[in-house]
Amino acid sequence: MHRFLTLPILVPMLLGLVLLVAQPKDRRVRSIYVTASALVTSVLSFLCILITYAKGSAALACILVRFSESFSISLRIDGASMVYGAIVSFLWPLVTVYALDYMSHEGHESRFFSFWLMAYGVVLGIAYSEDFLSLYFFYELLTLATLPLVMHAMDEKARYAGRKYIIYSLSGAAFAFIGIVFLLNYGVGHLNFTYGGVLDPARVAGSEGTLLVAFVAAFFGFGVKAALFPFHGWLPDASVAPTPVSALLHAVAVVKAGAFAVLRLIYFGFGADFLRGTWAQTVVMTATIITIVYGSARSLRTPHLKRRLAFSTVSNLSYILFALTLMSPAGLVGGMTHMVYHAFTKITMFCCAGAILHQGREYVYELEDFGRVMPVVFGTFTVSSFALIGVPPLGGFAGKWMIAEGAVASVNPLAYAGLGALILSTLLTTLYLITIVARAYFPIGELDRAALDQVRDPGWAMKVPLLALTASGVLLALCSDLVIGFLQLVGQGVL
Repeated sequence: MHRFLTLPILVPMLLGLVLLVAQPKDRRVRSIYVTASALVTSVLSFLCILITYAKGSAALACILVRFSESFSISLRIDGASMVYGAIVSFLWPLVTVYALDYMSHEGHESRFFSFWLMAYGVVLGIAYSEDFLSLYFFYELLTLATLPLVMHAMDEKARYAGRKYIIYSLSGAAFAFIGIVFLLNYGVGHLNFTYGGVLDPARVAGSEGTLLVAFVAAFFGFGVKAALFPFHGWLPDASVAPTPVSALLHAVAVVKAGAFAVLRLIYFGFGADFLRGTWAQTVVMTATIITIVYGSARSLRTPHLKRRLAFSTVSNLSYILFALTLMSPAGLVGGMTHMVYHAFTKITMFCCAGAILHQGREYVYELEDFGRVMPVVFGTFTVSSFALIGVPPLGGFAGKWMIAEGAVASVNPLAYAGLGALILSTLLTTLYLITIVARAYFPIGELDRAALDQVRDPGWAMKVPLLALTASGVLLALCSDLVIGFLQLVGQGVL
């Protein structure tokens, strides 16, 4: 029974490898294979979550590979794993259906979807890791699994983006590894995720300063994937990847993996109590505040649609990181709440951007009157825009509210500055998104009616996932009391 937890990780990786070797020519066969693979993986993942919720975190704990008595690649689901794993398992199949139609014009589909499936298994490996060594293993593997997706077009821009992505990611992971080594040396003898941290007070005494330096290094190391300023540069450039890849990079895979690793580092590694009130907290919180404002400001100034959404991700991921750096249960809940709702919002917006790109438009100023000719795409984009801005009762409001509550409760002057940054960022977010929506519904100037007559919504294979993503995001927002109630159990260490 314990080995059951390996299935949602190994099955998609093996199925992706089979697809890479077989390279089927029949598109219909490939589509059925890929869709079935993603659905089976999600079913296995949700079964693992349900079994764990019913029987406890030890129900499915297992060792995937043992290196020695002290080191192994181990799996176990806890409350934080349930949250991240559920996000990934719900959204990945929907975007897979979208991607099957989108990629029909891109070429090399078998290669693309083989790495797509392998990346799915790797992300679930990050979610269900039991300790820091296991998380680090899958974290590095994620870079290798997603690199071919970023470089799919293999033109000069894609190769440049790929080189930048791997240099940033591997460099960041090296700094993250420093923190893991110090956790092992100054810990209680293991690296298993433990709510409250794994540091041994007897070993820590006299070495607090060294450990704080190690924490800051690891924070910025993991923060590379979370697009923390000034290490965010890879993310906008990675927008050259096919839009389904961008959607997953920005919503559930790479950037969320970085935020999830930071969550583990603070609350399950060094421990919030050890870090709270130190200069290290000041440094990392300041970095998140700067990134929040910087990302929003750059987004407002960027006319390219996908790059605008990419800088928006830079800002919104630091909402999560800012909440986590509050070093409190309320901060943990606020960060996870925004993690959940941002995933649904941003993945929908990128899928909308992909449908627009299919019409040959890349820039915001080219979208005059698109709300009329692409009603489904811009209807879903508009709902998602209001959600990201934080209009109640949509999901973005719940995330920002919980972060603000945590900031006020912390009684930290710097957290109050962060609250100001959230307000400023919300204003900027309103400007950079409403300008898109306003152009689409309220055009100004002369319109090329002949060109607009050629523009239309995508086929149902892309529209259905868009509608499903939007509806599920709204439904989840309407159930925010239940979502936040569950997250509070995680924030208190109950799950």
